[in-house]
Amino acid sequence: MSISKAPVILLNAIDDVAVARSMVKAGEQTGIEGLVAANQIPRGHKIAVRDIAAGQEVLKFGQSIGVATVFIPKGSHVHLHNLAVIASEHQHQFSMDIEEKGMVPLDERRTFMGFDRGAGGVGTRNFIGIITTVNCSATVSKYIAEHFNRSGGLDGFDNVDGVVALTHGGGCAINMESEGYRLLTRTLQGYARHPNFGGILMIGLGCETNQIAPILEHYKLEEGKRLRTMTIQGLGGTRKTIEAASEMIRDMLPEVNSARRTPQPLSGLKVALECGGSDGYSGFSANPALGYASDLIVRNGGTSVLAETPEIYGAEHLLTRRAATPAIAEKLLSRIEWWRDYTERNGAELNNNPSYGNKLGGLTTILEKSLGAVAKGGTMPLKAVYEYAEIVTEPGFVFMDTPGYDPVAVTGQVAGGCNVICFTTGRGSVSGFKPAPCIKIATNTEMYKHMQEDMDINCGGIATGDDTIEAAGARIFEDIIAVASGKKTLSEAYDYGDNEFVPWQVGAVT
Repeated sequence: MSISKAPVILLNAIDDVAVARSMVKAGEQTGIEGLVAANQIPRGHKIAVRDIAAGQEVLKFGQSIGVATVFIPKGSHVHLHNLAVIASEHQHQFSMDIEEKGMVPLDERRTFMGFDRGAGGVGTRNFIGIITTVNCSATVSKYIAEHFNRSGGLDGFDNVDGVVALTHGGGCAINMESEGYRLLTRTLQGYARHPNFGGILMIGLGCETNQIAPILEHYKLEEGKRLRTMTIQGLGGTRKTIEAASEMIRDMLPEVNSARRTPQPLSGLKVALECGGSDGYSGFSANPALGYASDLIVRNGGTSVLAETPEIYGAEHLLTRRAATPAIAEKLLSRIEWWRDYTERNGAELNNNPSYGNKLGGLTTILEKSLGAVAKGGTMPLKAVYEYAEIVTEPGFVFMDTPGYDPVAVTGQVAGGCNVICFTTGRGSVSGFKPAPCIKIATNTEMYKHMQEDMDINCGGIATGDDTIEAAGARIFEDIIAVASGKKTLSEAYDYGDNEFVPWQVGAVT
């Protein structure tokens, strides 16, 4: 049996654990000399490759993922029953000499077919968006979108991808001086500017805290052909609002439909790097493959955006070492300190993140999950750190501070301008995120085959030894360009993505 096809894989020569490619039964050989499974090791779970003393740090990916709570004999299953998290105490370093190595010469860089919005960026899709300022205008907005999408309202406008209603549960009973208000308005204005929209209609109720006028004034948004606004109370009720909004959208349609794709440099791409429903394979199959693709995007002049601050906790030293300046490293660490305070205030722990599905898939601690999650970011220098939903302006590899909850994280990335999403998953996440196309990347072949109708790319061959990180990463890169140029993802083929707009809500609702 070749090492590449062995039942378990050792990710780093200094690791204390290996990962099962498939279920290993008690008493079975593992393919590592002298290592026999002492008990059953589920697919994606860890097996001790040597005796581990109680209190000893356990290494995976060449990094600590926690501490043994009891003595763990060689060959034993390592998981929740014998491994616990430890505090992150890494020495945070950065290099002033870090460079973007391997940048592709300007005349050789790849292009894609996108919608040129001028100073507004480059779109990969051509939607009309209805943005609600408050939950009270959600029903009306959904009704309008449904009319156009389901009742023939877009007939004859084949170049329009659809009308999407961006509804949410907030917008009132909130302090206008609070962090929650700033996050909500920043998110709304980011979507209002998004290049995947050819036209925007903002609808409020009229009496809510989150008024339209202050948003337009603060963020310097101007009403015109592309941006219209209205309130239900101002128009005299729901029926009149639906009629007026429908008329406005009908007026927008010819101009939005006239937009055409043209060759655009990859500097027009902002790619969100996301993972959800992770498993024990994520950190060494799909995530590093996406990291390889991220490097290709950056080397061709584009931008990749890593997020989910709670899911880099314990691995942040791998990013600070790549920070282009001390200020960038310090900003990342300051956001982690904010999270420590935020979770403590809310009676939670920053180191208590892996979900039920994560644990079933073999992930034991947040450190283990974080080390695998950071792999999505590739190897290029960290050029900037953004707060939630801030507009991303710096090209290259950057980080955005978001929660780990997928729809909230991606909402922030899209608000920041991301026009393509790459979403790795081991358990089978199936969300879409209009107006940005979402490429689903499977970490293992078993799940990919089981949910093939929802998965765009399979990286499971990396785990079985039939594929490589480089080859899979190159496929992801090519698919990003194809999708940015108009190829539909599977979630788009099913028209998913209307309900995943979830702005981050923090603070008191009164």
